[in-house]
Formats: sequence, C-alpha cells, structure tokens
Amino acid sequence: MQAATPISASELGRKFGVTRQVIVKDIALLRAEGLSIQSTYLGYLLATSGTARRVITVRHKPTAVEEELTLIVAHGGAIIDVQIDHPVYGTVCAPIDVTNMDDLKRFTNDFHPAHALANLADGIHRHTIEAPDTETLDRVEGALEDAGYLFND
Repeated sequence: MQAATPISASELGRKFGVTRQVIVKDIALLRAEGLSIQSTYLGYLLATSGTARRVITVRHKPTAVEEELTLIVAHGGAIIDVQIDHPVYGTVCAPIDVTNMDDLKRFTNDFHPAHALANLADGIHRHTIEAPDTETLDRVEGALEDAGYLFND
C-alpha cells in the first residue's frame, strides 16, 4: 500500500482486517528489517526512494526553534527527528516529522520552549534532515550556518 499522506495504524488495521496493535508490531518488525517507515502524529509513511538524509548538529536557545525549523523547511528539507546526548540516558531521540509548512505550524502550535530536549544539552542537538538530493541538504545546512545555528564541535 502506497500513499502520499500518512496512514494511521487504525486505518491500516481496518483495511487488512487486523487490530491496530498488530499493525504497530508489524511496522516495528519491518523497520528492524531495514525498511524506512516514518512515524508522524497522523500515521505512517513509507520513505520514498531517491531521498537523501543527513544528521546536522545545531545549537540555539529554545525560543529559536520555530525559526530554525522554518529555515530547514523553506530550503527544501524535512525534519525527521531531534536527538541529544544525555549524560545518564545516552542518546535521546524524539520524532518531529515536519515535512512542510502546515506540519510546521501544527508542531509549533503544540511546542513550548520549556519542553525542548535541547534544554538538557545546553542547546546542542541534532536533527535528521531528509531532502530530495544532497544539493538541497547542502542548502539547508548553509542556511543554518548563515543563521548561526550550525554547531561544529
């Protein structure tokens, strides 16, 4: 089954005559086998071929999250997740799944700077960014550098 928009586990369960829980477990198994399936708050998406990914390290105050994510989306990138290195828990990763301006608006409506993972790591965090090609990723990275967000340790 292929779709341009996310499909919920409940919808997939109805289509295939199984429970939502069966779909969630099957998605986990497919991911373990290497299939790139994105989770969004609206459901699952199969990552398309012909995409490029890069993990970019940035640093900024939590109040700059909206500007940072807007730069990424405006330059053609999709934000897959956010990651920090925590001294006790190791790498902590949370999905963001912002692929367009509508997603960004929904995300920022629900976001509060006090809840940012980066607060636990002095503002330093990483994003997995996806784009159609490496040139687009280069433009995203350049925009983040121009804004003073790119972090080089």
